[in-house]
Amino acid sequence: MTRSRKSRGLFLAATLVAAFAAAQVAPIDAKKAKSLFEGHECSGCHQLETKLVGPALKQVADKYRNDGQAASRLMEKIKQGGVGVWGEIPMPLNAGITDEELKLVIGWILAL
Repeated sequence: MTRSRKSRGLFLAATLVAAFAAAQVAPIDAKKAKSLFEGHECSGCHQLETKLVGPALKQVADKYRNDGQAASRLMEKIKQGGVGVWGEIPMPLNAGITDEELKLVIGWILAL
């Protein structure tokens, strides 16, 4: 292996380590997230382990577990509403939740 290949390999490894470190987030405040989830009436359609009107939260977490875009996809779906991802029952838009609150709730769901 030439020195330039070694240098590129080390640079790539350092870049990946830095990217991983940057992706780390603060621990999820599950109590606050659950309170927001219930306060915005999400629990009227979603339960932790049981499908109600919409999918169970653990089903959502499992579906998006390996999706690097999960948080942004869920953010858009929750804010805008929609239909078709989990069947034909529409998800209403949820404009009343702030982005910061929504990020906390989504982080909690994805951590399940």
